[in-house]
Formats: sequence, structure tokens, C-alpha cells
Amino acid sequence: MKLSINNNKLFAFFIRAEGFNTRIKPRMQFLGRMTIPQPFRVGFVIFYFLFISIPVHSQNRPPDALVEYRSGNLERAVQICRDEIAANPVNLESHVVICWSLIRLNRYEEALRYARAGRAIHNRDIRIIQILGEIHYYMGNNNEALQFFQEYAALAPEGSRIAEVYYLMGEIFIRQGRFRHADIALSTSVHWVPGNAAWWARLAYARENATDLSSALEAYERALSLNSQLTDAQRGIDRIRRSMGGQ
Repeated sequence: MKLSINNNKLFAFFIRAEGFNTRIKPRMQFLGRMTIPQPFRVGFVIFYFLFISIPVHSQNRPPDALVEYRSGNLERAVQICRDEIAANPVNLESHVVICWSLIRLNRYEEALRYARAGRAIHNRDIRIIQILGEIHYYMGNNNEALQFFQEYAALAPEGSRIAEVYYLMGEIFIRQGRFRHADIALSTSVHWVPGNAAWWARLAYARENATDLSSALEAYERALSLNSQLTDAQRGIDRIRRSMGGQ
């Protein structure tokens, strides 16, 4: 025998429930005109209610700046973070994500303001410390960048960005003509990420300029083995072989 759901107490409860959504109610009224075999009535009503509620709940979910950043929606991430910081000026996570986004947008002055504010909130947060180093690196402030990178390395010797920190330190030392220091920093970076051909090529370049030609040749060859199309590595090999008398 089939019974109408109109008389079902569970259905009546859903209709009377406080805060019942106006988008759901018409669908439930349509459901109430259906007839379903009694053994399946309660389960069907619960399943249907939960199913149509999913989009309603998802629409109420707050925007996530980190999700937008990881999806490449950088301007959206920046706006979400600005709104969050306006609502809560000491929200450290919002300061971190907005800095990451602004760096990728090459807006370093703006990123620096938020990074300094983040530093004031928590002066030992390693993400903010690394961010400050990166911003100063791209702005050409070598000494300031080194200071923050060295602080990061001291606080987080196995941190998630330690390889990038040592790589950028190596680039700063190359800028300064301190090639043996660059060798040490870049050697550390490829220790952490041995498959990065470009970093091996920069290590080789530092060694070449430090006149450590045999070690430079090894590093260039390693770079070329990882990326056979890396012209900087091939040119470096050619230069060293000419310097070594065609060996």
C-alpha cells in the first residue's frame, strides 16, 4: 500500500522548522505531493532534505584567501585579506597570505607594509621573516634581505622554505662578488632540492667565478644532466673547457 507523505510527521517537522530556507520549502512541498512506499518514506525525506541543503550551506561558506592564492586568483586573495584585516587588524594569517599574493604580483612596497605589520603582531613568525627577506631581495636591499634570511635559517633550519632561502642568499652573494659564500649557500640549496637544474647552474657559475673550475664543471654537467636544454650550463661547460685547455 502507498501512503501520502503529506501526513508524515517528519515532513511536517521540516516545514515548521525555525529558520527553514525559502528555497527549500517549495521543493519539499513538491515532495509532499509524491507517494512513496512506507518502508522508504523516512529515509527518502532525510536524504532529499540533505541533498538540496548542500548548495545552501556552501553559499554561506566564507571566502578563503589561501584557496584563492593557491588557485592563482591573486587579486581576489588580496581583497579577501584586506577585508579580513579591516575586521581584525591582528589576523596574522591574513597578513601572511596577502604578502605572498603581493610578492607574486610584484607589488613589493605594498607587501613590505603588510609584512612589517605582521612582524609587529608576531616578531618570530618564520613565514613573515622569510617574506621580509624575499621582499628586500627583490627590492635590491641585499643586506636587509641577508639579515632576514639568516634569521630564518637560525630559527627554522629545516623549514619548508629553507631551500629557497639558501638559494636567494647565494644570489645575493653573487651580486656582491662573494663567490665562495655563494658556493656554500647554493650548495646548501641543492642539497635540499637536488633536482633543480637552474640552481645547479648558478652554483657552477659561483664556483667558476671563484676559480674552482673542476667543481664548477661538475656542477654545470649536473645541471645539464637534469635539463639538456639549459643553455647557461652548456655555455659554462664550453667556457671552462676552453680555460682548461680543451680537456
